[in-house]
Amino acid sequence: MAHVLLRPQPLGVFPAPTGYLVIPPVAGAEEVCSALLAGQTPDRVPDALRFYTMALADDRQGAWLALARDPSPEAYYNRFVLRSDPDTYAYLRRQLHGDLAALLDLVAYMGGLRDSPPEADGVSGEIAACILPAHAANALARQQYDVAVATLQRAIEEVRHISPLFAAQLLDRLATLYTTISQSTAALQVLRDAVKMTSGSRRVDLRAYLALRLGMLCQDLANGQRTLLIEANEWFQEALRCCSIERSPDLYALAHYRLALTILALAPSGNGHQASHERAIQSLRESLRVYTCETHYEQWLNAQITLANTLRLSSDSSSADHLLEAVRLYDEALASRDQECDPLWYARILANQGNALFHLGDIARARDCLVRARSIFLANRDYGAAALLDEALAEIEGRGLGVKG
Repeated sequence: MAHVLLRPQPLGVFPAPTGYLVIPPVAGAEEVCSALLAGQTPDRVPDALRFYTMALADDRQGAWLALARDPSPEAYYNRFVLRSDPDTYAYLRRQLHGDLAALLDLVAYMGGLRDSPPEADGVSGEIAACILPAHAANALARQQYDVAVATLQRAIEEVRHISPLFAAQLLDRLATLYTTISQSTAALQVLRDAVKMTSGSRRVDLRAYLALRLGMLCQDLANGQRTLLIEANEWFQEALRCCSIERSPDLYALAHYRLALTILALAPSGNGHQASHERAIQSLRESLRVYTCETHYEQWLNAQITLANTLRLSSDSSSADHLLEAVRLYDEALASRDQECDPLWYARILANQGNALFHLGDIARARDCLVRARSIFLANRDYGAAALLDEALAEIEGRGLGVKG
């Protein structure tokens, strides 16, 4: 099958399998490729290219059927992308040549029909950028970290000026690799570069993801550095500008949760922290619209406890509403977990709940929580935590209730 592949192709812009599909050289194909490279689906697509919009909508069967009567080499290849099997691969491997053959081998390798990825020496641009990450993954598996980094860097340079959105996703992979080998400063820089490449594109989902990734890395590396915490705050807010709870609920919830943690870390001391606490409380409530005990247990538990603590520590803690909500949230968290799973965690939550109850004036229940927490700390030899509770219990004793046990 002699053919000339239209270039550049929107390879790698969208998730697989769509990201491996190619556009045939039909009327209007150049305009469609240009739009797709920018992350945009054209309003009008030629009938010959309807398969691509179907694949974007995750209708693989419809896309395959739309290609069923097309005898072009691209159609044969695209059908294989959508529905791979060994017999078709063996047949097409004898028929296709050049760039399509290289892509065919890559798709076969990714699908487990071939033991090694195709060589990238005879290809360039977006074709090479598709193949090189597979070689980088192999080098990483062999712990050849320098080779893996260099291979991904080559892939990025192959496609940086052809398809910035593809390059941004390759930079994300490189950032993950840098993090794996403890080169955090390099990871920060390539993620900043990746987010910059998505500016103005229609792939707001990709921009939201990369902004969240960058914010999380800034936050994780901050170690109290306000500059990195402020940058993290900005990227979390950017992620939330680019996503919604309807389109990306998990990303939305995680961005709000991480934003709340950053706000709390940046909160001023003294009475000035109240406004920051209110913003954090709002973000934590948003995350809990997605996180539930049934669907996202660990995330729900973290957000639940952070919200309870923030409500309790707010300078508006004289507000019974905040304190009552904190007590309820602690109750729900304690009820969700067996004490034996993590006794020290259980004791800390009991102690926090006792503190909230004390400020509510429910002294008897506060005393009960603190005594139980103290007993758990002592049983697990956390004498420092037990001593702190002795002070709280002494204050209760001063109110005339006495402390037993």
